[in-house]
Amino acid sequence: MTRQKRVGILTSGGDCGGLNAVTRAVVRRARDYGFAIYGIKDATMGLLSRPVEAELLDTKRVSSILRYGGTILGTINKNNPFAFPMPDGSLVDRSEEAIEGYHRLGLDALIGIGGDGSLAILDKLARQGNWNLVGVPKTIDNDVGTTEHSIGFHTALSIAVEALDRLTYTAISHSRVMVLEVMGRDAGHIAIGAGIAGGAHVILIPELPYSLEKVCEKILERKEQGNNYSIVVVAEAVKTESGEPVRYTNSLGQTLYGGIGHYIGNEISKRTGIETRVSILGHLQRGGTPSALDRLFGAAFGVAALDLVAQNKFGRMVAWQNRRVVDVPIAEAIAQYRSVELDGALVETALGLNTYIGEVDRPHPPYPQSSVDLGLPVPHGGG
Repeated sequence: MTRQKRVGILTSGGDCGGLNAVTRAVVRRARDYGFAIYGIKDATMGLLSRPVEAELLDTKRVSSILRYGGTILGTINKNNPFAFPMPDGSLVDRSEEAIEGYHRLGLDALIGIGGDGSLAILDKLARQGNWNLVGVPKTIDNDVGTTEHSIGFHTALSIAVEALDRLTYTAISHSRVMVLEVMGRDAGHIAIGAGIAGGAHVILIPELPYSLEKVCEKILERKEQGNNYSIVVVAEAVKTESGEPVRYTNSLGQTLYGGIGHYIGNEISKRTGIETRVSILGHLQRGGTPSALDRLFGAAFGVAALDLVAQNKFGRMVAWQNRRVVDVPIAEAIAQYRSVELDGALVETALGLNTYIGEVDRPHPPYPQSSVDLGLPVPHGGG
């Protein structure tokens, strides 16, 4: 008899909406191939544990998880096996232990769901340990190269837009400027997408320099026109006007982004005299019920990932390009970085709406609305 193929699946990096949709799709698709699917706990930590922490997943186990936030497998965004932190503060290479964990499970392939950092680690482990790896892109920042959409982005975007809707009513009621700081480690996709959809008047992203004088001019101009409020969206990785990143160090010694919203808010209040309030959305963008699009992309990516395993196509990452799922080399995906395109549709749209988005170094003549492609999936059929 032919041995049943054993496929592992893990989630790595920060949690986000849509992860469970991928896991569910992989398990359900496995019925067509007769594969056994093993869910590995807490990313590579499960492979480092002895015995290896994993469970056999069946359709009953993944029933109804489509609408769950987070991941039933658990995840981590630290403890790199190549530089594993020890209690004494030293870093130890435990990559061979992780590699051994894969082989102890008797896996024929591994599906890894992660961002560029996680996929880079898994790809390195796969090359070193002779793993058969398939990647699935996941990050709320939507900055993984070669794919137009990553799991988690649309949920984060929806939450940011909802926050802006709520803040707008408060801003109008109190004649205030409301500043919303959203996530965006190095890219401004959430900020510019939410800012446009949420009607922000100022959008600040890491890809563009800005002028506080221009920010305040925009707000004062609105006041002179009879508008008693303004909405500002800023990505967490935006620097101060002088170019300094705004970070803080927590009790574990980790240096994290956070605080640019308060910097912008204080400057606006000081320079305009208008009452300004700041909200930092933080991890609310990661949690909650996944959006419809993250469920759709999760399902499509999960099915396609297992199809690649069945076809023995490894070292590949599933991706969304031109309204379809394709596969690309993992090495190519992690070598590229997807920032906000300064000559792209969203920047042009923001400029066309007379939104201040920073110092754009070019004229922006009118263009036909039909040329704007927001990169969203378009349903087939009439309409």
